[in-house]
Amino acid sequence: MTTEGTESVPRVDPSTTSGEREALEQWLDFHRATLATKCEGLDDAQLRTPSAPPSDLNLLGLVRHMAEVERGWFRNVLAGEKAEWIYSTEEDRDRDIHATEEDTYEEAFATWQAEIVHARALAAPHGLDHLGVGVHRSGESFNLRWIYLHMIEEYARHNGHADLLRERIDGATGD
Repeated sequence: MTTEGTESVPRVDPSTTSGEREALEQWLDFHRATLATKCEGLDDAQLRTPSAPPSDLNLLGLVRHMAEVERGWFRNVLAGEKAEWIYSTEEDRDRDIHATEEDTYEEAFATWQAEIVHARALAAPHGLDHLGVGVHRSGESFNLRWIYLHMIEEYARHNGHADLLRERIDGATGD
C-alpha cells in the first residue's frame, strides 16, 4: 500500500488578514495538511522507516500519534468524552509510534482524518474562551484558544521531525 490510495489533503496558506478564530483554525489546518504532504508518494515500508538510532520515530507513527493527540485534546479535554486511546496501550504508551508490518498508512490516515472531522465538529459551537468540560491528565482545564494554540505547536514540532524523516527516506525537502 502506498499513500496513492489515500485522499490528498489540500494545503492552503493562512490568510494574512483574518480574525483570531479564523487564523487559529487556518494555521491548524495548514499544519495538518503539511503532515499529510510529508507522507505523500511513500509506501508503507518507507513510512515505517525510523529516523536514526536510538529513535524509532517514523512518519506512519507521527500520523498515528497525531490521531491520538486530536482525540485527546478535542474529545477528552474539550468535550469530556473519555474516549479510549486508539493505538497506545498500558504496556506500550508509545504504541502509536511503534508501527508494525501489519499497520498501514491507509488505516492510520483514515483514522487521523476522522479524528480531525470530529475535532472540528466539537470545536465549532464554542467560542475561544470556552472552557473544556473534560480535565487533562495534569488535572487542569483548558479553553479552546489554548487547545488550538497547543495543537498548532504540536503539529509544527512534529512537522519539523517529518521534514527530517522525509529527507532521510528519499531526499525530498521543502515546506
